[in-house]
Amino acid sequence: MEMNAFDGGTVTAVSSNGTYSFTKPNRDSITLLAGLGVEGDVHAGVTVKHRSRVAKDPTQPNLRQVHLIQEELFAEVAAAGHRVRPGQLGENVTTRGIDLLALPTGARLHLGDGGAVVEITGLRNPCLQIDHFQDGLLKRVVSRDPGTGAVVRKAGIMGVVLTGGVVRPGDVLHVELPAQPHRPLKKV
Repeated sequence: MEMNAFDGGTVTAVSSNGTYSFTKPNRDSITLLAGLGVEGDVHAGVTVKHRSRVAKDPTQPNLRQVHLIQEELFAEVAAAGHRVRPGQLGENVTTRGIDLLALPTGARLHLGDGGAVVEITGLRNPCLQIDHFQDGLLKRVVSRDPGTGAVVRKAGIMGVVLTGGVVRPGDVLHVELPAQPHRPLKKV
């Protein structure tokens, strides 16, 4: 496994919820299941579980088995008056020390010593539920690049579990980059 400049990150919190709810309670650990997602989490499964996506086509593959957010986002939105803690935006894994949004599609995240591996499929496409959680927060996690006008999504990344294992706060996070050329993350 080739390591790179993205190494050195840490898992700061893990969260899951067995029922549909915007936020997810923090846990002492979560278990990732290969091809499914987070054990006991409402979004785990081979096929899509997000309600709006199920309504469109319940047979499409679940590219959103695991949701990861970098903790640095919480400090960024705090500057605009929003207090957000791990799990409150529905993520399963909160990290620190690696710019998750800069990773390419297909990057593999090795989480802890238990062998868990998540392959990144794309960006979370945040919805209006974020404003129901905290009014005005949506415009802090989705904006437009002033130079290009392109949509900028900051509400985390999504992935699928390649290799299962237990993940805990304090676990080290290593990144394995895919072969060149790298493809930038797009919404999934």
